Amino acid sequence: MQKITVDAGLSCPNRDGTLSQKGCIYCNSKGSGSGAFGRGLSIAQQIEAGKIGMTKKYKAKKFLAYFQSYSNTYTTCAHMKQLYDQALACDGMVGMAIGTRPDCVDEEKIALIQSYTNQYLVWLEYGLQSVHDVTLSLINRGHDFADFARAVVMTRGRGINICCHIILGLPGEDRAMMLESARVLADMGINGVKIHLLYVIKETLLDRMWQKGDYTCMEQQAYVDMVCDFLELLPKDIIIQRITGDPHGEELRAPAWAGRYRETFNMIQQTLELRDSFQGQKYKAKDSG
Repeated sequence: MQKITVDAGLSCPNRDGTLSQKGCIYCNSKGSGSGAFGRGLSIAQQIEAGKIGMTKKYKAKKFLAYFQSYSNTYTTCAHMKQLYDQALACDGMVGMAIGTRPDCVDEEKIALIQSYTNQYLVWLEYGLQSVHDVTLSLINRGHDFADFARAVVMTRGRGINICCHIILGLPGEDRAMMLESARVLADMGINGVKIHLLYVIKETLLDRMWQKGDYTCMEQQAYVDMVCDFLELLPKDIIIQRITGDPHGEELRAPAWAGRYRETFNMIQQTLELRDSFQGQKYKAKDSG
């Protein structure tokens, strides 16, 4: 089973002027997506093209539609249902993952997403990036940690799997702050985490900061060590869906090593082995003392 990235052509309150027109400092005009909708490809066309590639590369037989670009609950419930139904109507689809912001959900939208869980595997992916409000303000995120906590409480216990996106190496964050994000997430009842490296994409606000010397990227070994530290603090039952970033080569400004995904992945595995360590090694549930 493999995910197929879907661009639904939605926007983001942090770009359309509702909150801001700048977006997060690291986000480019594609919103971390493929731009397929802008090229005129329907959801069904995107999925059929993705199936060919995933079948050839991974011998996949079943698929999840991954609504990745921008905020995929930032529209009406009627439109959401139309989008999700189109994707799930394609042959071989067994579920979907919906990427969004924690300030773009409400009870009605969560109820709609829950309605798919009896028949499909459903993940709701919330972009958080950091548990620290000072960081969220600095990166122009447009919401605070309380928004994320409310969204998790609203989503939990409804058959929807919750995944949280976190970014390591954000401006102003030291080791203690990054590890605090792990400790906080550990006891929130989420099902998955995606760990990203903050890399610099061309023509972003972060790109300007980097070129002016106002931001320095993490070194590869420092990132590897931080990921291992982070994993040690997460419970064993949290699924790690991503362990570093995977930027498009033509968009990447820095660091150069961010483009060597497999190398970084192997270094993380080797470092855990050298430490004789594993996910959850240092996790202590709140009620365990």
